[in-house]
Amino acid sequence: MAAIASFTGLRATSTLVGAKGDAQLPKSSVSANGPRMVTEAKLKVAINGFGRIGRNFVRCLESRGPDAPMELVAVNDSGGVKQATHLLKYDSILGTFDADIKITGDDTFTLNGREVKVVSNRNPLDLPWKEMGVDIVIESTGVFIDEAGAGKHLEAGAKRVVITAPGKGSIPTYVMGVNADDMTGDEAIVSNASCTTNGMACFVKVLEEKFGIVKGMMTTTHSYTGDQRLLDNSHRDARRARAAALNIVPTSTGAAKAVALVLPSVKGKLNGIALRVPTPNVSVVDLVIQTEKKTFAEEVNAALREAANGELKGIMQVCDEPLVSSDFKGTNVSSSIDSALTMVMGDDMVKVVAWYDNEWGYTQRVVDLTLQVAERGTCFK
Repeated sequence: MAAIASFTGLRATSTLVGAKGDAQLPKSSVSANGPRMVTEAKLKVAINGFGRIGRNFVRCLESRGPDAPMELVAVNDSGGVKQATHLLKYDSILGTFDADIKITGDDTFTLNGREVKVVSNRNPLDLPWKEMGVDIVIESTGVFIDEAGAGKHLEAGAKRVVITAPGKGSIPTYVMGVNADDMTGDEAIVSNASCTTNGMACFVKVLEEKFGIVKGMMTTTHSYTGDQRLLDNSHRDARRARAAALNIVPTSTGAAKAVALVLPSVKGKLNGIALRVPTPNVSVVDLVIQTEKKTFAEEVNAALREAANGELKGIMQVCDEPLVSSDFKGTNVSSSIDSALTMVMGDDMVKVVAWYDNEWGYTQRVVDLTLQVAERGTCFK
């Protein structure tokens, strides 16, 4: 199967964060279980919400090279063209974007010579998707995540919507390497789930298939996000109201339960919490499960390694080095198993720990899913 990059040890051999490098991701391919496409007319993509994931999406898409079958034509950013281009070019986590970005008008800029329009409208119904011929909208505001909200992009003229967050209601959720092959192409709106669901669903799938899961609990030690407060201030969650860079902040996460949306056999078997910590990027999930089949640590790692070298290549990897969070910044995969931390108590209580870049790695899957929507979408035939 095609993979988004050739991995040597921890990092992909490609340029990951827009810095200069000697290699690039394959130009028209996606990760394992994703499609390989060759098209003449590029599909037009717009981004609604030009925040962390929206700007990561631009860089990830650019990393696929000029032959990628879709191109960015518009972003909806309330800050306007100056703010949009500045934050795209300069990033405290990703570094300076190695791309030619020039403001060309009051509401336009060029990205490596291609024009991108910046609109500033909080109502998706008023966005110019029809007149611009937009095919797919990347909905990354975190606001329009149900059918009524995301459906406004369809009413505005877009053909498909990809939500970069857990969807609500009957919106189908797809995770690359887990259930994305179930996509029919008829779905007008799809969700790429959360970064943590992507980070754990792939190895949960392996554990379920190889050993059977009776029940389990997970804790994700997660970098702080824009939803938290820089200094103590009001928030609907009393804990998230506290200063993000000064505290370990326990909070809720639906990621464990959400795994059941893409892996129905574990429905009702998993739950967990999140601990937000004072790091800006990269998170780690710690899963403890009771298994149906008796096993031992080496057997668990062997099963995970086999999957990482096979059906989940480009989605999951196994790391044997004694590394820390910053070492995983810019990894293309959804999940990096820390093999040294795999444990088995007795013969049926299994602990698996996996690192994930909750921005870049997750957004690579958003690009993969969007490519699959483009390839399978019945409206594009």
